[in-house]
Amino acid sequence: MTAETLIALFLFAFTTSITPGPNNMMLFASGVNFGFMRTIPHMIGIGVGFLSLLIGVGLGLGAILHAYPPLYTGLKIAGGLYLLWIAYKIATSRTLGEGTASAQPMTFVAAAAFQWVNPKAWVMAITAMATYTSEASYFSSVLIVGVVFAIVNVPSVSTWAGFGTVLRQWLSVPVRLKWFNITMAVLLVLSLWPMLK
Repeated sequence: MTAETLIALFLFAFTTSITPGPNNMMLFASGVNFGFMRTIPHMIGIGVGFLSLLIGVGLGLGAILHAYPPLYTGLKIAGGLYLLWIAYKIATSRTLGEGTASAQPMTFVAAAAFQWVNPKAWVMAITAMATYTSEASYFSSVLIVGVVFAIVNVPSVSTWAGFGTVLRQWLSVPVRLKWFNITMAVLLVLSLWPMLK
């Protein structure tokens, strides 16, 4: 991989990882509701789950989905339904979680598994593999794409949890938190729209 291609790959990984989407909306809400430290497993789960998806697509899963469009459509529908459920949970949350059993941030496993039904993650993975791998050294270029995303993804998405954490004190007023959570739920649903077309 040339230096120019590597720089372009880093820029692609950064812009796709840091721009709004389902993961970042959930992390922002989690930062507000649970704080940065309790959101760390969610952030790391996103990184690990996306890396596994990326490598899976690079090693042939993308070709299977291309060959069987109903399977891809099923994944998009499952991801959309799961996001609607998460949006509902966010919208109906009315208190900042301080360690109570009823209020829990997304776990590492749930965040990692979600990447496999996250439409934005699929678009990112397929685009990265189609654009930044080379036929001549396919396996090594798949690994390079994976390493670049592993370096860029978690720091990028963690900024959203950080933003949420900064707003935590201001949102400790119940009416502000209520409307924040409703707004975040709506944005989470809207973040799906371009990917479900």
